[in-house]
Amino acid sequence: MALCCAISNEVPEQPVISPVSGHIYERRLIEKYIKENGSDPMNGEKLGIEMLVDVKASALVKPRPPSATSIPAILKSLQDEWDAVMLHSFTLRQQLQTARQELSHALYQHDAACRVIARLTKEVTAAREALATLKPQAGITAGAYIAPAPQPTYGAEAGPESAIQPMEETGMSEEVLQKLQDKATLLTAERKKRGKTVPEGLATTEDIKSFKQLASHTGLHSASVPGILALDICLKDTSKIVTGGNDKNAVVFNKDTEQVMAILKGHSKKVTSVIYHPEDEIVFTASPDATIRVWGVETAQCGQVIRAHDAPVTGISLHATGDYLLSSSTDMHWAFSDIRQGRVLTKVSDPSSQHALTCAQFHPDGLIFGTGTEDSMIKIWDLKGRLNVANFPGHQGPITSIAFSENGYYLATSAEDSVVKLWDLRKLKNFKTLQLTDKYEVRSLAFDQSGTYLSVAGSDVRVYLCKQWQELISFNDHTAMATGVRFGHNATFVASGSMDRSVKFFGIQ
Repeated sequence: MALCCAISNEVPEQPVISPVSGHIYERRLIEKYIKENGSDPMNGEKLGIEMLVDVKASALVKPRPPSATSIPAILKSLQDEWDAVMLHSFTLRQQLQTARQELSHALYQHDAACRVIARLTKEVTAAREALATLKPQAGITAGAYIAPAPQPTYGAEAGPESAIQPMEETGMSEEVLQKLQDKATLLTAERKKRGKTVPEGLATTEDIKSFKQLASHTGLHSASVPGILALDICLKDTSKIVTGGNDKNAVVFNKDTEQVMAILKGHSKKVTSVIYHPEDEIVFTASPDATIRVWGVETAQCGQVIRAHDAPVTGISLHATGDYLLSSSTDMHWAFSDIRQGRVLTKVSDPSSQHALTCAQFHPDGLIFGTGTEDSMIKIWDLKGRLNVANFPGHQGPITSIAFSENGYYLATSAEDSVVKLWDLRKLKNFKTLQLTDKYEVRSLAFDQSGTYLSVAGSDVRVYLCKQWQELISFNDHTAMATGVRFGHNATFVASGSMDRSVKFFGIQ
């Protein structure tokens, strides 16, 4: 039942009930009627305002009166909606523009941060390189000496003289030839006197098998142009080594004191071959800049620049007298030079071969030597007669290294064919081939001073026992190609250099 006011016949907003008649009224209407008449409008009985009883009911929600009842009203409603949409769209465009500006600012900040990070990374790399260079010289200040470690000395940079043409050969005098013969005779007599006796203190095969890495030095050459390309040890004091690097420098280092003795700067290209004089404090370096330099270790000064070739020098070897140097080059010539006077005595090419020479090595007696060629040939030469007396074919690819054993009987050779070939110089034949793993690259070969062991450097560093040609141990500590290897005194340690910029020493811990 709907509640309706008995006076207005509409739903009351504030309904009240009259106790005398029981009807429902709108409060404002019944109060006005009572004030005027003082009675109930339905039965006329006496009624007071205080007698009215409120009826509790839900609040009345009046229906919205129709507005779009005409075309103008509909158009106005649509216009209002359109205006509201346009205002909302404008607000969204403003918010989008603000977001774009904030994003652009954030991207700019990110780009600036990346540039700062790149600059800082570059500075850190430079600082690390400087630290790595200075680390072996810890405690040394520029321009001063602090005992007991001498300050490394530096050679002069390459000057315009590097463009000078090769020297003219002066010829091998009778005096030189007699000196070579006398030295060979003396060495042969000494070798016969020694016989087959094993040098006292020589490392045994069990010692070699127990070798471990003793030390690793990475701060000898620049980190920006990494790579050690050559290594040699001083025979008189095997604690001294010299390395040649991609950074155009050679470095003389003492492994016992862990100090850099000299930094030899002068070549205009990388240093690919180095030799430490066995008796004097002299170092020889060769480079693709077509020069051979003779350095004094104590002063780090270049005493002689030998220009025996007009193309990159690929190999050097010191004669047993300590006064003459053999060199090979891509100009297809080998040269024999006097290191004391800086003169080229003779320069020879093989008319039967038009291929570059890749390496050169003297026989221990010094009267013959071997050269490797780009066409896989090993050539044996008579120095006095300057004649090619034997050829050893069999390799594939350019010859990478050759080494004579101390007894003068064996020759070890390698090329880009993953093998090491052993040749008997008495029978002029290949009597043994060491088959290495597939794609193994050999960069350096070296016998120890007694001729008991052979070391191979390349994809790793290996040591073989001569005569049995048994592999004793291999070292995989280098993270890049090993480019040079040498034995210490009595084979008590092995030193190797690598393209990973490190020189490592292996021995008994």
